[in-house]
Amino acid sequence: MKECCETGVAKRKRYWHWVALGCVVLIAVVLKLIPDQIRDSYGISVSVRAKFDISTIMQSLTEYSINNDGAYPSSLVPLVMPDANGHCYLDGYNEKVPKDPWKHEYHYEPPTPAYPEPHVWSYGADGERGGTGDAADIHSDDLTKLH
Repeated sequence: MKECCETGVAKRKRYWHWVALGCVVLIAVVLKLIPDQIRDSYGISVSVRAKFDISTIMQSLTEYSINNDGAYPSSLVPLVMPDANGHCYLDGYNEKVPKDPWKHEYHYEPPTPAYPEPHVWSYGADGERGGTGDAADIHSDDLTKLH
C-alpha cells in the first residue's frame, strides 16, 4: 500500500479524520434542528426559564414593597425604572418590561383586599389562557406551592 507523503501513514488510514469530522458536523446539524420551543440558546427548557423569570419578578416585587411601606406597584414598569438613587429592582432589561421566552409580556396583578398577594403569570407559548405542554399557563401561585 502506498504511504502518505511525509507522515509514513498508509493512505487508507488518513481519511478517518474526515469521517470523524463528518460525524461531528452531522450531530451539530441535528442538534441545531431541535425546535426553539423545546430549548432556548442555553439548553434550558423554556418553561423552566419562564418559571425562573416569574420567581425573579416576584422577588423584585417583594423588595419594592419593603422599600415602599408595603405598597406594590400598579404595573411592572417601576421595577425596570431606576429610582432616585439609580437602583433598579429588575436589572438588565434596559427600562423595558421583561417578556417571557415566547416574546409575550408577563401579566401582573397587584394585591387586592380579596387577594393579598401579587400575581404574575405567563400564558405560555400560545399566549392564550389555558393550554397544555409549552402552551400551559405558568402562574406565580403555582411556583410558591412548590416550596
